[in-house]
Amino acid sequence: MLIGICVIGMESTEAFGAEYTSGPLRLLYESIFGHVANASWYMLHMVIRKSGHFLGYGFIGLAWLRAWWMTLPHSRFLHDALLAVLGTALVASSDEFHQTFLPNRSGSAWDVLLDCCGAIALQFVVYLFMRCFRPKRLVRSA
Repeated sequence: MLIGICVIGMESTEAFGAEYTSGPLRLLYESIFGHVANASWYMLHMVIRKSGHFLGYGFIGLAWLRAWWMTLPHSRFLHDALLAVLGTALVASSDEFHQTFLPNRSGSAWDVLLDCCGAIALQFVVYLFMRCFRPKRLVRSA
């Protein structure tokens, strides 16, 4: 959990603003998929960055889920998942608030929503996996 929050904190600096990540990401993208036109790159760069939000905070949500699952041994999955989404929203909100103080970054409530959607989506995948392959682990004694 702490490592994930530290990574988020590191990425929430001026050095990881869009104008600084465009070049390296484009180089990586073009080395894998070939040339991309300038007109297409702007949208593609935004999709890559927002996908990073979605997946990064999805994994933060899973870390929160595991933390609550291990800390509250008699709670239900839904209870732990809700607490995990709340924790993710807290980290995401703090990150976006911090970005409002940086000259080349901006805080966005839409990014917080995207981050929470990532957490919910990955938790849903874990729930489906557990429901299919480990159903007894979902049933915890009260």
